[in-house]
Amino acid sequence: MGSGIAQVAAQNGFATILFDINETVLEKAKLSIQKNLQYLVGKQKISAEQEEYIYSRINFVTDIKACVADFFIEAIVEKIEAKAAIFNQLADINNEEAIFATNTSSLFVSAIQNNIKHPHRVAGMHFFNPAPLMKLVEVVKGQQTGDDIAADIYELCKKLGKTPVMCKDAPGFIVNRVARHYYLEAMKLVEQGIATFESVDEIMEATGFKMGPFKLMDLIGMDINLAVTQSMYEAFDKEERFTPSKIQIDKVANGELGRKTGKGFYQY
Repeated sequence: MGSGIAQVAAQNGFATILFDINETVLEKAKLSIQKNLQYLVGKQKISAEQEEYIYSRINFVTDIKACVADFFIEAIVEKIEAKAAIFNQLADINNEEAIFATNTSSLFVSAIQNNIKHPHRVAGMHFFNPAPLMKLVEVVKGQQTGDDIAADIYELCKKLGKTPVMCKDAPGFIVNRVARHYYLEAMKLVEQGIATFESVDEIMEATGFKMGPFKLMDLIGMDINLAVTQSMYEAFDKEERFTPSKIQIDKVANGELGRKTGKGFYQY
């Protein structure tokens, strides 16, 4: 997700820094962005010169001290403490006008704000996977987010070629709350022996969905999809309709996370 967001920023003219503490992860991000840009060249969406220029706008770094910018989007692990910690680190080395956006898909933005130094400069900016292709971005205003900050993020989304929607800070925001049952009901069908996961995907795609629920879970990552479900299950006081599926719990326990591990519901 982080590499996809960086690509979107660079494609739309922004000088971009892509940071990760893990050099291996950063190398994978480089390869992913290069592959995506080469695909666009092959489809004649951009020229070879544009590909080179876009890639040159991205500075790949493993030292957080190199992360000096006007605007930050984090796409790290879905843990409040981790997100708050990196925002505080960045705030220490940047000016007081810097804006911080969290790409969280399930955590309360307000809960992240409660743990940081400049809560009014923080909001949600929820992209969807794959970020270079998916148009929607949910802009989430936390309890302490400044109106001007939310407005700035909304406008930035437009400059990134995205379609922003302003959301309230609620469990799952809009999309994940609605889509949760796309995954959970599909897994119930399989658990109950009513259908195979392949047939569910085939039927849903035949009715107009671009991707069936099982293919989509493999793309998103089983661990991330499960974490969102668990977060919403807790946020809604363990309502039965948000109960995590044993199928997905077992997949995560076995390290079968989808495309990123080579195996999920499908083999890659």
